[in-house]
Amino acid sequence: MSESPLLLGVRHHGPGSARAVGRALDAYEPEIVLIEGPPEADELVGLAASSTMEPPVALLAYPASGPAARSAVFWPFAEFSPEWQALRWALAHGVPVRFMDLAAAHVLAGEPGADDDEVHHDPLGALAAAAGYDDPERWWEDVIELAGADRNSAQRSPRSAFEVFAAVATAMAEVRGDATSSLREQQREASMRIILRAALKQYGRVAVVCGAWHVPALTAPLPSASADRALLRGLPKTKVEMTWVPWTHGRLASWQGYGAGVRSPGWYHHLFTCPDNPIARWFVTVAELLRREGMPVSSAHVIEAVRLAETLATLRGRPLAGLAEVTEATLAVLCDGDEVRLRLVDQKLVVGERLGRVPDDTPSVPLVKDVAAAQRRLRMQPSALVTTLELDLRKEFDLARSHLLHRLRLLGVSWGTPREVQGTGTFKEGWRLCWAPEFAVDLIEASAYGTTVVAAATAKAVERAQAATSVAEVAELLSQCLLADVPDALGVVLRALSDRVALDSDVLHLMEALPALARTLRYGDVRGTDTSAVHSVVHGLVVRVCVGLGPAVTGLDDDAAAQMVTAVGHVDAALRLIGDESLRVEWLSTLERLAQRDSLPGRLAGRLTRLLLDAGRLEAAEVRRRLGLVLTVGVPPTRAAAWIEGFLAGGGQLLVHDERLLSLLDEWLAGIPADHFIEVLPLLRRTFATFTGPERRSIGERVRRLARRSARDDTAPDDVDPARSALVLPVLRRLLGEDVVADLVPATGSGGAEPAPSVPTEVHSGQ
Repeated sequence: MSESPLLLGVRHHGPGSARAVGRALDAYEPEIVLIEGPPEADELVGLAASSTMEPPVALLAYPASGPAARSAVFWPFAEFSPEWQALRWALAHGVPVRFMDLAAAHVLAGEPGADDDEVHHDPLGALAAAAGYDDPERWWEDVIELAGADRNSAQRSPRSAFEVFAAVATAMAEVRGDATSSLREQQREASMRIILRAALKQYGRVAVVCGAWHVPALTAPLPSASADRALLRGLPKTKVEMTWVPWTHGRLASWQGYGAGVRSPGWYHHLFTCPDNPIARWFVTVAELLRREGMPVSSAHVIEAVRLAETLATLRGRPLAGLAEVTEATLAVLCDGDEVRLRLVDQKLVVGERLGRVPDDTPSVPLVKDVAAAQRRLRMQPSALVTTLELDLRKEFDLARSHLLHRLRLLGVSWGTPREVQGTGTFKEGWRLCWAPEFAVDLIEASAYGTTVVAAATAKAVERAQAATSVAEVAELLSQCLLADVPDALGVVLRALSDRVALDSDVLHLMEALPALARTLRYGDVRGTDTSAVHSVVHGLVVRVCVGLGPAVTGLDDDAAAQMVTAVGHVDAALRLIGDESLRVEWLSTLERLAQRDSLPGRLAGRLTRLLLDAGRLEAAEVRRRLGLVLTVGVPPTRAAAWIEGFLAGGGQLLVHDERLLSLLDEWLAGIPADHFIEVLPLLRRTFATFTGPERRSIGERVRRLARRSARDDTAPDDVDPARSALVLPVLRRLLGEDVVADLVPATGSGGAEPAPSVPTEVHSGQ
């Protein structure tokens, strides 16, 4: 057995720990480096030396067979992670490096050792509380990350390379003294000790880099080897595959898995990569960001922000301004107290949007390699930044990009999200792109369907078609298949659609399927796809809907009527999109017959009337007649309100342009008894709340003019003395405005009252 190993207890993803590890390894010159991590990754360590490997990255373990997404495990590394720096140090110095932890084969096989009494410990929280801190991150930053630093450098002053780690080991031993470890944690540490013993037998100088919590468990005297093997005996095991995948700072900030995450990876990356004048350099970076966003920030702002941050650090007794001081100075000086600007700085810099990169020769499944090749060929570099892409589908290159994005969506990889684009042409397509690390797992799972994107998307579409239970689901799938250009799946999907249509007698289900099919017919031509089979299905579907709609709208309650109103609107929009005149005529004829029924729910009757009006199948006079019948005294106010809600669901412009309709509605509202008005009010509020602000203002102006006209038409009583009445006009003008009084009072002239003398200035409107 060699000498005792050098135990370097670190904080995962801590820049101060990372620098200390580098100094300690330089001073100790170990013959082998052991790093906390899955032992199966030993064969992948050489890739970390590649010039094309850029952190943040992560080790990914997934089952060699079975659903990868449900059981994949990640081990993330940032450039400022102590484990990553130890790995790069060993590769740079030609020193062997191995990982030590519970094997991923056991982790992915189930939940070994997970017991009901597992206790989760927060050692940093305990030490921070003992030191009087309420934030463990801030305590670690003061004691470890910034201790010994001066105002011009984030590096520690020259001290013993091992002093920090000795202090951490002592502190962890005290914290662990009364703690109870879970069985899973005991198994992990037993695995670490087994690998440590094997290294000590082969090498004389062994360095161990692990989480500070595990240091006491690796410190002599160790438990017996037989006791450690007993803890691992009988654990379930499965065959696993491992690879490197890109990671992101944003994912590192929210990561709750192995090694947990940090709240400010961008800030820590800055501290690690800018050891000289880190605070001043940080504020310069913030100023650059704000200037790019069009905000005025000068060099004077930067100078004052640095002074404020350093002053706050001095007042609080901190060795160097930390993130808290920097954030306060940023908000006060650079952002002028604007929280919105501060959130921008937090998102772009404090957290950051850095996306890592792995070498092209990294082991992976064929599907992942095919996607990567397509991304390079189509010049679509994955990025953690949210970007927008607008495609012209008339161009072969853009069409190929669209096919790739739609195929990935079929596989459940939502790298691109469709978005609306300006213009009316069908050849334009907009996307919102953002790459997430989890997509690597999704692609690995999807590799069970094929080795290429086209093959996998085809197989996945066939599987979904066979498993679909509703007509609408298959119709949406058919639209996706045409957009993704997977012709080998179309036959299966079309047969599934025909089968579902033939077996489904629910008219509502058939109506819900039409919008997706309409989009397929409308946008298929620009992509050069054959949609003749789809048109045949749509024609049969519309005929069945028209035949079955009459019985389907009988005896509907309020909820069913609301659902039917939505479905009717969608079908009408779908048929307008298709542009088939024969189908459109048949549909409108069906609506005309239904709209004449007295038994229709009010909301549905109003909606059908509006659709027929918009289609030119009803004259405005006929619509006013129907509205007048609905608003008569004999019709319950709640039914009338429901009819109005359905009729006006298309927008309030109709009331702006048809004054007679507005007048009918106004008179009806004014005549509702008080007790019934309370019942009607919620429906009316819901109706008018859907109108845009300009529409509501225009309607209000129209109603105001109606009131003025009605007031002018009223005849004044004979016993009113015009001269005395004129005395109040100046006060009314001050209360109501000149325009309102002019509309209410007839213009003076022959036979009219003479203008009254003005009111003294001391008389105010309250008098």
